[in-house]
Amino acid sequence: MTTSDTSATANRAWWDGDADRYHAEHASYLDGFHWSPEMLAESSARLLGDVRALKVLEIGCGSAPCSTWLAEDGVGFVTGFDLSREMLRRAQPGVPLVQADAQALPYRDDSFDVAFSAFGAFPFVPDISHVLIDVARVLRPGGRLVFSVNHPMRWIFPDDPGPEGLVASIPYFQREYVETDEHGTVTYAEYHRTMGDWVRALHSAGFQLIDLIEPEWPEHLTQTWGQWSPLRGQIFPGSAIFITQLGIVEA
Repeated sequence: MTTSDTSATANRAWWDGDADRYHAEHASYLDGFHWSPEMLAESSARLLGDVRALKVLEIGCGSAPCSTWLAEDGVGFVTGFDLSREMLRRAQPGVPLVQADAQALPYRDDSFDVAFSAFGAFPFVPDISHVLIDVARVLRPGGRLVFSVNHPMRWIFPDDPGPEGLVASIPYFQREYVETDEHGTVTYAEYHRTMGDWVRALHSAGFQLIDLIEPEWPEHLTQTWGQWSPLRGQIFPGSAIFITQLGIVEA
């Protein structure tokens, strides 16, 4: 498996170089706070709960459309960070943002009430348990962590929105995908977790799983985004949204 430094270096360069294309192709998704390519909006889902008096951290915010929406919606305080300077450069003014690595959170203990990540940093770190433990550190007891990622079963299908993307061909238990250049230098790294991997990592960091949402593809949504499409979305889930809480003690 690639190291934390290797993945950070590769993915920082990747997202810096991809920022223009990403924003040009996904303008509708970035217009507000959407949890997934199924366009599940926080304005209707309210997965974070009532955050009007709370301190909120966005993990892997990109250009921070989600944090910006929260600020406009009346959150108590929201801030975010991202690995990519070029993604951060496209953020709207008004929300305090920093360039940082999810593998080394630059925040004090017990700083936030809620943390969230909408297809943010988690798939791009090799040791998710370490990152979740650090997220637990910066959250107050009882704090909420909500995050969306590729649905684990989506890993076994090729990144093709058409019929070829309906044929399972990749081992579910293959946990790393790496691209390299002609010199063998890693240029992109992404990590797969099975559903069991996620549950165990959350539990080991002190989080209790409250809910797991697998958004269905809306009938009215005809947009294709990369591997996401109406064809695939009507057959199997593309996203998984984990709703968790820290330090719950059973009665």
